[in-house]
Formats: sequence, C-alpha cells, structure tokens
Amino acid sequence: MRAFGFLSFGHYGPVPGSRVRTAGDMLRQTIELAEGADEIGVNGAYVRVHHFARQAASPMPLLTAMAARTKRIEVGTGVVDMRYENPLYLAEEAAALDLISDGRLALGVSRGSPETAVRGYEAFGYTGSEDPRGADLARDKFELFMQAIDGEALVDSDPNMGPLGRLAIEPRSNTLRDHIWWGAGSIETARQTGRMGLNLMSSTLLTEATGEPLHVLQARQITEFRESYREAGHTGSPRVSVSRSVFPLVTEQDEMFFGLRGRDGQDQIGIIDGLRSTFGKTYADTPDKLIEQLRADDAVMSADTLMLTIPNQLGPEYNLHVLQAFAEHVAPALGWKPNTEGPVEGYAI
Repeated sequence: MRAFGFLSFGHYGPVPGSRVRTAGDMLRQTIELAEGADEIGVNGAYVRVHHFARQAASPMPLLTAMAARTKRIEVGTGVVDMRYENPLYLAEEAAALDLISDGRLALGVSRGSPETAVRGYEAFGYTGSEDPRGADLARDKFELFMQAIDGEALVDSDPNMGPLGRLAIEPRSNTLRDHIWWGAGSIETARQTGRMGLNLMSSTLLTEATGEPLHVLQARQITEFRESYREAGHTGSPRVSVSRSVFPLVTEQDEMFFGLRGRDGQDQIGIIDGLRSTFGKTYADTPDKLIEQLRADDAVMSADTLMLTIPNQLGPEYNLHVLQAFAEHVAPALGWKPNTEGPVEGYAI
C-alpha cells in the first residue's frame, strides 16, 4: 500500500443522529471533507454514484468543486454507472475536469451496482438493452467513451462551417486515459480490465463465494488483473485500489461508535444481482492491532491505494478525525506516503 483516500456514499436524509439532512448538506460537507483531507496528506477523495436514491448522484460538479478547493488530493468516483451516461458528454466533462485538476482525476466507471429503480437508465432515455441488468448497454457506451477520449474522429464536419473532414470531441486531455479505472466485482472483469490497459478499482465485495476470505479472493483478482495486463502487451504501472471500512479506536467516541461491532467483524456471504457474493468485514480496533490485521490482508498489501469507506452521516468533523487517526497511527506502518510526496504511482508490471 502506498496511498489511502476516503470513499463517501453521500447518504443524506432526515435520519435521527445524522449530520447530513439534505442534499446541500451532503455536497458542501463532502467538499469540506476533501479540503481537510488534503491538508492531512490524504491521497484521494472519492464518491459513490447512485441514482433515484438519497445519495451522491451527479459527480462532476462535486468533483470539480473539490478539485478547485484543494491542491494535491486526487478526486474521483467509485463508480460512475455507464448505463446512465451519455458517453460523449461524459468524455467532454472528464477531459475538462482532468485539465482543471492538473491530472488529479481518478474516474472509476463500470456497469454499475444494483439500483433502487428497475431499469432506471431507461427513464434517462437509454433504451435497447437486451440484458436485464443493462450490461450490454454499459459496454457499448464505454467503448464509445474510450474512442472519444482517445481523440478518434467521430462525426462529419459541416462543409458550411469549415473544411471537410471528421471531428473529434473537445476539450481533450492527453493524460485522461491513464486516469480511467474500471470497477470490477469479479475475477473475470478484472482480467478484462487488464486486457484493456485500465486501472483496477476492486469493489467492497466480489461476486465469488468459495468460502475463502474476501482479501484472499481480491488478492487473486489483483494477480489475474496484472497478469492479463502484461499478456496484453501493456507496459505501464497500472493503479489498483481496494475498499475497506477501517476505524482506529483512539477515543471513547470511536469505541462507542465502532468498538463492539467492529472488533469481532467477519466477512459476510450474501446475494447481489442473483449471485452469491463475499462482502468485506469492518476493521475496528486499536492502532497496533489494526496494523497487524491490515498487514495480513493480502489485497490491501497488494494494492497501491486503500479507500476507506466513511460514515458520511456523522459529519466532516468526525470523519476528518478518522482520517487523521489512520494517517497518524496506522498508515505509515503499511507503507503510506502522504500527498506532499507527489502523485501516487502503481506498481510496475
């Protein structure tokens, strides 16, 4: 592990005890959290994207504000659901954000996780999918998105407006392709990600249930990704991230919130999208024990970036405390380098 960031689901609503009552609260607090994390030295600020739910939904305005108010921290998504996107407009937005942030974008995309709406992407105007989960739609859109960010000429020019020829989208960022991540929920999608030469964002779960712990399955997923990347002839240093819920217990409040539930946390087996899946446990303990537990987590130690899923409903003050405690008491022992030491690099293949 070289870096860590926070991953916010962006929950909001009139829930007892929540500090995030409205969408405005959530957006402003996420920006505030990114600013504070940037000063601590945290490497990344990432947001989940869900539709038809009281959660973060349209990430580009939020990420742009975060980038404008920070200096070094990477801003990104985990993940954009391609079923709901216009691929060419997304390519324009992503290029603009990559330029505004001086290359601090980590755009995670995928088919998307299960949504509260049944085929909600059709309400956005995207129809024609023959897959009940819309995977074919997401795949076709992603291919067009990648063609666009690679600068391919996609439309004919109007002879009344200029020379004959074909036109590519504008603006373009020459570094954007290096900042695209695919959110993989299985070993096979990790292999596909490697073949495409993208970065790998491993989920908080895997659609595998062999009885092995999540970290063992994820470590295998990461190995398969890197092997596929190499076999496809790519020669870069792709990034890999994994997500975990981690809470250093350093105050009485930490103990009250997470001590009882977290100390005995175990992986869980459940059903998602009709598939038996392995869900990760919560790590909550004293810093010395967390260091021991995370060093034994094969996936955390194989990845270059650890995303800490945060309870955003508790507000930015408490979540900055969690990030500060992890940065001060745990992360250095795992190999962490703060954002003041420059951009994060993946491990060479």
